Amino acid sequence: MYRLNLPQYEIKITRRQGKPYILDMLRRKYVSLTPEEWVRQHFVHFLTDCKGYPPALLANEVELRVGGKRLRCDSILYDRLARPRIVIEYKAPTVAITQKVFNQICTYNMLLHVDYLMVSNGLQHYCCRMDYEKGTYTFIDGIPEYGELIPR
Repeated sequence: MYRLNLPQYEIKITRRQGKPYILDMLRRKYVSLTPEEWVRQHFVHFLTDCKGYPPALLANEVELRVGGKRLRCDSILYDRLARPRIVIEYKAPTVAITQKVFNQICTYNMLLHVDYLMVSNGLQHYCCRMDYEKGTYTFIDGIPEYGELIPR
């Protein structure tokens, strides 16, 4: 797989019918190992192991419904009252983070109305804070600690 701009962790991989699967600690099961999944698993471990994000408040592959249409968020961080606070979108390391990627995450946010949006392709990571009163957003340097984003 790809070398990422994220810390290493103890990766658990298995093979089924000749195909690799990686352990998703949030879903507590092995999932197909794709380049995007490689990024997701590294980023989730980065958030939990290095940035203090509680694993119990994170969820992967969250389904949203708009009328008859189904959307799937890569990851969501909830607060302790089960309100979505951060939406995270992952791309494979070979996929550039463009306005199209931000448009995709903004579509999810029209339903969720979260405080922060994060995007990562494993090489570049972005976080922005939404300001709904002003109708703007502000990019934050780096990925903040959990305590900086969600007061305890």
